[in-house]
Amino acid sequence: MAQVIRIGPYDPTLFEPMAFEVTVKDRKIVKVDIDLGYAHRSIEKLMTTKTFHQDVFLAERVCGICSAAHSTCYCQAVESALDCYVPDRARYIRSVFFELERLESHYLALALLAHILHEEGHFRRILSERELLMDLFELATGNRVHYGVNTIGGVRIDLTPESIQKFRGVTARLRRLSDHILEAFSEKGEFTTKIRGKGVLPREKALALGVVGPTLRGSGVKSDTRKEDPYAAYGELEFEVPVGSDGDVYDRQLVRARETIESLNMIEEALDSLPDGPIQGEVGFPSEKEAVGRVEAPRGELVYFVKANGTDVPERVKIRTPSYMNNYSFTEMLLDQELADFQLIVESADPCFSCTDRLTIINQENEKREIVSLSSLRREK
Repeated sequence: MAQVIRIGPYDPTLFEPMAFEVTVKDRKIVKVDIDLGYAHRSIEKLMTTKTFHQDVFLAERVCGICSAAHSTCYCQAVESALDCYVPDRARYIRSVFFELERLESHYLALALLAHILHEEGHFRRILSERELLMDLFELATGNRVHYGVNTIGGVRIDLTPESIQKFRGVTARLRRLSDHILEAFSEKGEFTTKIRGKGVLPREKALALGVVGPTLRGSGVKSDTRKEDPYAAYGELEFEVPVGSDGDVYDRQLVRARETIESLNMIEEALDSLPDGPIQGEVGFPSEKEAVGRVEAPRGELVYFVKANGTDVPERVKIRTPSYMNNYSFTEMLLDQELADFQLIVESADPCFSCTDRLTIINQENEKREIVSLSSLRREK
């Protein structure tokens, strides 16, 4: 007999609020429904009440672990709207911090994988050495989470010879950590037998659902915004795009592990090729224009839409996060899987529920969901 089990919105297996309704029969999941919207923070609306420059810091706070990704994407959209030139040195510094942040995000995802699998030795080592990145951010920017590196037209923080030397020391240590993690994904590694074949998302389903990032690449699709639409200094850096083949938990997590090596290579190459010159360009006064920014955040393609109306405050900012594209894929990954593997499969997409920032409007009279226009929302007080 089938049984409906509700997981969330607050549950020990979930690190952020989200509701799942899973139908289970003979301990296997036969149907999945998801419900978002438990952490709506109205960031898009707030951004239309602040100036373009103030919104840089607000964009950072969409996601604590993708701080540089959000501020870079927002700045690129605004720079396109304002026809602003970004100096070469600033472009390279953006790429350095972007890849440091990708390392921070991927190491955390891999540490959580080890924790779920009860591989506490791997869990402790990954998190312990990940602290080197946090210390590096604090040394270079004064902050461990929201770095405040980006500004419209470039970056606020330059790299000194002393900080570059520190960066190189940390990347050398982290290279050994990445090699250690990859050993756990070897044929007889501690991770391999526990996760291979679970939570499969076939290539055709991944494309149909529109997933992005390591979730898409784990299903064998070689797609990466850094290659397809280069930004910052990525057009001048050499790197590979790791892909999987089977689309299971193993492939999604192995893609992240292999990407840490590519990130370390890019950081070292960017530091070796760091151009001289200014770190900020001239910023003109806004005109009436619309623009889009795209970056490859740690979880996948992140998109910002900005509409300028001639003032120093944007008329509209629209954010499409990678998790918003990936979360619905759980309805496919979890099918025919053991209920005991629920947390393992969900975490394999490295979801960020809070950053989706969506809201459901329900009519109190008939309890039906409604779609309302942006103009009618603006009239609400």
